[in-house]
Amino acid sequence: MSFREISACVMGLMMAASGYYYLSLFIEASRDAAWATPPPAAFVPYAIFVAFWSIVAQILLAIVAPKDADAPADERERPLLDKAGHWSGLVLGAGVVASLFHYIYSGNGDLMFHMIVGSLILCQFAEYALQVLLLRRSA
Repeated sequence: MSFREISACVMGLMMAASGYYYLSLFIEASRDAAWATPPPAAFVPYAIFVAFWSIVAQILLAIVAPKDADAPADERERPLLDKAGHWSGLVLGAGVVASLFHYIYSGNGDLMFHMIVGSLILCQFAEYALQVLLLRRSA
């Protein structure tokens, strides 16, 4: 496996774990608020979780393979990474549009915020999964 594949696998697993963490925080905060939508400020620990573990994961990967970590994408990888980014952007766009339609229907801005954050999590997970899939398929 190339360094980019390993990095995408690690970050994909981290995004899956962070998505689970966000969902559990959301359910717990909703339960505490009598199943009302919790305010966005209750999710500061999620942002800290994602930032901290992303940095730790990339530092560990760079320690294991310092030359590969600094290497730019080659001519084979660049179009595949662009395609994965494009498709994940479509996932994000669909999630944001669905969130906006739900907001128009319900008028609940806090829920719209959480739906957009969920779209961002799905978007990132999709990008990493597509990177692995496309890089494996072209290898």
